[in-house]
Amino acid sequence: MEAIDTKYLILEDGRKLCLECLDSSIMDTHECQPLYLEIQEFYEGLNMKVEQQIPLLLVEREALNEAMEEEKKDHHHMPETRGLCLSEEQIIRIVSRKPRIGGYRIIDMFTEAYKLVRKCEVTAILVLYGLPRLLTGSILAHEMMHAWLRLKGYSTLSPKVEEGICQVLAHMWLDSEIYAGSATSSSSPSSSSSSSATSSSDPDPALSGSSKKGKRSEFEKKLGEYFKHQIESDSSTAYGDGFREGNQAVLKFGLRRTLDHIRFTGCFP
Repeated sequence: MEAIDTKYLILEDGRKLCLECLDSSIMDTHECQPLYLEIQEFYEGLNMKVEQQIPLLLVEREALNEAMEEEKKDHHHMPETRGLCLSEEQIIRIVSRKPRIGGYRIIDMFTEAYKLVRKCEVTAILVLYGLPRLLTGSILAHEMMHAWLRLKGYSTLSPKVEEGICQVLAHMWLDSEIYAGSATSSSSPSSSSSSSATSSSDPDPALSGSSKKGKRSEFEKKLGEYFKHQIESDSSTAYGDGFREGNQAVLKFGLRRTLDHIRFTGCFP
């Protein structure tokens, strides 16, 4: 549903971005690297550092779909895939620089071929270009969890457990961003590192560590809450039920104990 008086940028694959979303949207691979570093710091704050250097690449929808077809393993994906954690060597066409825009349309895309080389269990993380920063970040946090699980030897998990715990991490990252934006708007500098806010999990370092990113606009905070609500209300078995079971486990037992239980049993505690 579209507001009558709202202007939209039409992307090449038919997606539409309102101008407020366009303001924070991430349009090419280079532009996404600072956000990727923030997600890596978020994982480090949870004592879950990903040691391997995994390329993060922004791609068009067609390239994302082609990469999904190339993957040999039968991974579970959402009906509309917006991110992928790859394990195979292949050539990906990435968005190399920001598209040229004219008259509320993209008139030129700049892409180039990128060859993935397998140095570990994960060859790259792909994310669909042209999404708002908070949505891009939540997708990236989700795919980073897939990478972490593979690199740490969590094998043959059911889609419900794997996608569920990945959604928990995406939800936690959104929580940390919303909390950080609210904390920095307080008049007291010490409030930004306060542990009074409750996240999907137990780690306060990840929450306070994001405060350096500055105050969020009211629109961006509402957008973050909406993306959280989408995760919470998902009706699918793997993503929705998986998130709700995983989130309850993390709230009750903490993230570390939940992950240990998954490693040994393949199930949520």
